[in-house]
This record gives sequence, structure tokens and C-alpha cells, in this order.
Amino acid sequence: MIDKSQYDDVFSGVIGQDYELLNLICPLATKMSRLVGDKASEYAAQTTDNLNVVELGGGTGITTLSLLTASDNFNIISIDNEPVMQEQAKKHLHKWAANGKLVFCGDDALTALQNIATDSVDIVASAYTLHNFLDTYRKEVMQQIFRILKPGGQFINGDRYALDDVSLHTRTIQQEVSGYFKVLTQLNKLDVLEHWIVHLFSDESENHVMRESVALAQLQDAGFSDINLSNRLEVNALVTATKPG
Repeated sequence: MIDKSQYDDVFSGVIGQDYELLNLICPLATKMSRLVGDKASEYAAQTTDNLNVVELGGGTGITTLSLLTASDNFNIISIDNEPVMQEQAKKHLHKWAANGKLVFCGDDALTALQNIATDSVDIVASAYTLHNFLDTYRKEVMQQIFRILKPGGQFINGDRYALDDVSLHTRTIQQEVSGYFKVLTQLNKLDVLEHWIVHLFSDESENHVMRESVALAQLQDAGFSDINLSNRLEVNALVTATKPG
């Protein structure tokens, strides 16, 4: 596991401007990526075996790198159907791909999961991907995650879990938007600001928003146990769940 004091230096060195900009706009997002890696490292510490890890929504590779540096025993499939972002991840993480520790899949999440064997994966990990899905699609994805995990396997997700208190959630989002304006206008990144605001409208729409109580109930309905939400940071949180052995 990367020492927390060295985390930013290591990641900015590998991921470069992608990490630097995300850390400026949304530092809690980069913290969640680190927490996903930390939790995966805890799971890996229980065994000396090589572990199969599936990552949903690899993006430019920030969470992928957190997983790769969490344990030498991970063999990772990183899934993302956005080719521009995945090409950046391939460039950033070529060393691990060349060593056979990382492979990329360009299918959408549901298609990719449907093509993975039942009870074959130790960890399914993700950060800031599931909240982008339509709620009906997300439900199918959760069912497939449960299917492919081995008994005792773990789901780890750092993401936007909307507060059940809608008024408090709204105030928190307003503060978040104010932060976007403050940072991105100072950087004269108005195009990025526009992108983030437009995307936020999608995140908060009724058929996308991932409300905490609904999301945890969805995990329970899929069959998971030991469901836990921790590290609540504004609208962000880390959720873990286990497939019963």
C-alpha cells in the first residue's frame, strides 16, 4: 500500500495532469479512489494467493493505479467503454499491462460482467462509475457483480451516495457547485466548468441519483451481506459488501 504522505506525489507522477486537475476540482474524489485501494489491500492481506479483480469504470486510471499499488497479488481487468479515457489509462499504466497485471476491456459494464464466469472474481471495485448509470441498469449491474464474485468475495465502491435527507443533500450540492466555480474560474477552465455542471444535472436527475438507503437496499436484494457505508464525506462515501460464503 502507498504511504498516504507519498500518495499525491506518486499519482501525479504517473497520472499527471488528469490527477492534478481532479484533485483541484474534487479532492474528495481522489481520496475515495485511495480508500478503494486501501480497502482492497485489507482484503488482499488475508491471503498470499493471486486475486482476480474487476474494476468498473477505469477512466484515465486513477482508481486503477490505487488498486495496482494496493497489492502485488492483483490481476486486474479494467472496464470502460469510453475509448478516449481508456486510451489515456493505457498510456499511463502501460508498465502494469506489459507485466500482465492489467488488461483492459472496452465493453459497457453490464456486457463485460455478463461475459465473466460465475464465482470467478475475488474483488469488484469501482469509484465514481455506478452513480452515472440509470437506476434500472445499475440494478442489473449489481446482480451481475454478485454473480461473478466468489463466495467471500467483496464489492468495494467509492462513489456519490446521495444523502437521504434531501434538504441537506441539496445544500451540500450547492456548496459543491460553488467550489467548482471558485477553482475553475481562477484557472480559467470555463470549458471544464461547463462540463462538470452539465454532468451534475445528470447525476442529480431522478432516474440517476444513487440515494444511500435505496442503494444499500439494492445490495441486500442482490444477496450481499456485511453491507457497510463508511467514510462519508459530503455526498461521497465508501461502500463495501460481501458475497456470503
